[in-house]
Amino acid sequence: MIARALTRFQERLASRAEFLLYFASSAAALGVDTVVYALAIHHGLPLSAAALIGYSCGMLLIYWLSIAVVFSSRRLKDRNIEFGVFAAVGGLGLALTEILLWMLTTMLAIDPLAAKLLTAAMVFVFNYVARKFLLFTRRNDIH
Repeated sequence: MIARALTRFQERLASRAEFLLYFASSAAALGVDTVVYALAIHHGLPLSAAALIGYSCGMLLIYWLSIAVVFSSRRLKDRNIEFGVFAAVGGLGLALTEILLWMLTTMLAIDPLAAKLLTAAMVFVFNYVARKFLLFTRRNDIH
């Protein structure tokens, strides 16, 4: 009974540490995303193009950090399929980003940079949950 409680405690600590590492990695990716986004807008690109380019650069960084630093379990053996699923989740996140940016800037007249940061928080949660479940959880870890 004590061993089981200790195991559960260790699992929770590991899960929290993993989440914090993903958060820090996402913050780095968001930094890259936002800088590229701001530079693209500064150089006259449309909002949607700037978001696409920034998000893509951030996604490449978060994938690398996810497999190199954050997650110890990997569900798929084929790394090409893994990246494809990772990118598909990113694509859904990008679609969500585009919709939210449009709503916040057009409908609510929020500054594009502020809208980007609000959107990033919402998309972060979506991406973490989807990627953790689909790619970085062993099959026998799902309850």
